[in-house]
Amino acid sequence: MPAAKELIGHNRTDKEIAEAIGADWLIYQDLDDLIEAVKKKVPAIKQFDTSVFNGEYVTGDISKEYLARIEASRSDDARKDKVKDNEVVEIYNTA
Repeated sequence: MPAAKELIGHNRTDKEIAEAIGADWLIYQDLDDLIEAVKKKVPAIKQFDTSVFNGEYVTGDISKEYLARIEASRSDDARKDKVKDNEVVEIYNTA
C-alpha cells in the first residue's frame, strides 16, 4: 500500500495531476452524489465506509498518529528496507 506522499495527487494541484496523467482536466465525483447513486442501485445498503475519501472511519478510533505509523510501515521505502533486511547472503567455500 503506498504512503500518501507516494500518491500522484500528493502536494499537487488539479492542473499538475492532470498533466501527470495526461488528462486535459479533472472532474471529481461528489461523495454525497456517489452514495445516493449506489443507494438507488442497492437500497439495502444503509451505511457506507467512505473513509478513504473523507477520513471518517466507521470504527471511530483511527487517529492521525495511527495512520502515520501505518504509512511509515507500508510505504515503498519501508518495503525496500524490509527486503534488504531479509536478503539471502550466499557464501561459497572456495578452499
